[in-house]
Amino acid sequence: MPRLTLTRFALAAALSVLPALAVGQTAPAPAPVPAAGDWRTVAPENLLVIDTSKGRVLVEIEPLAAPNHVERVRTLADQGFYDGLTFHRVLTGFMAQTGDPLGTGAGGSELPDIAGEFSFRRGRDAGFAPVPNGGEGLVGFVRSIPVVTQPDAQMMVTADFKTPATGLFCGGVVGMARAGSPDSANSQFFLMMARNDVLNGNYTVFGRVLSGLEVVTSLKAGPESADGKVAENPDTMTRVRTAAATPAAERPSVRVLDPRSAAFQAHVAEVRADKGMAFSVCDVMPVAEVVAP
Repeated sequence: MPRLTLTRFALAAALSVLPALAVGQTAPAPAPVPAAGDWRTVAPENLLVIDTSKGRVLVEIEPLAAPNHVERVRTLADQGFYDGLTFHRVLTGFMAQTGDPLGTGAGGSELPDIAGEFSFRRGRDAGFAPVPNGGEGLVGFVRSIPVVTQPDAQMMVTADFKTPATGLFCGGVVGMARAGSPDSANSQFFLMMARNDVLNGNYTVFGRVLSGLEVVTSLKAGPESADGKVAENPDTMTRVRTAAATPAAERPSVRVLDPRSAAFQAHVAEVRADKGMAFSVCDVMPVAEVVAP
């Protein structure tokens, strides 16, 4: 039988126990229970299954944000290129980098380098969900990707009826590594452990971890003095494929709560209340359920 795993947290409506109320105190309104239509299932070709020496990581790759980078990672993954490659550079509290066949940070595939996709054009059909007071500018989500963008009204003065959006490097975001040239990405990528604003607009965001962020944070790290280089016994990616290229009997399926839904917005409000003035869009993780074979 499939195993259903709530990957981030149970929603407040599930298995909650309310404290006793003081005299005259009003009970808080129950959190909205997600309706069936509030969930979307990630397309198998957009679900990257990364099995590592520490466990499984599931990443939603987002063609809207970076179509060329997504196609490159899909191609290499389904060719088996990433199988056995190491996490050669891991910095605690920052990110874990992999995808280099040399294991040094200097290697790549035989395919040509890719031009940077540091921002993208979004239309009304992108399903943008704003997160008020989540950071500077208009911030929110395009599916699983945290972004900063411009208001929909700006679309009325553009030739393509779209507006720019830039992916934000929050915890769980997956970005493409590159050399000094902005157009030098090839095969290497990195998984963020925490927010880092310095990367915003300078590196390509192409996905978000939906399950297994604890695996990422458990990877063997290198010393800061060596810029995170893991010199001995690095952890590895044992097998990487899209779910579409995974045998049906072994294929995971993931559904994600729509960030425009009332249930997700209630979760945002809960996180905002907990974080107070320090709240940002990076404090809000996708709500995902994994069905594992």
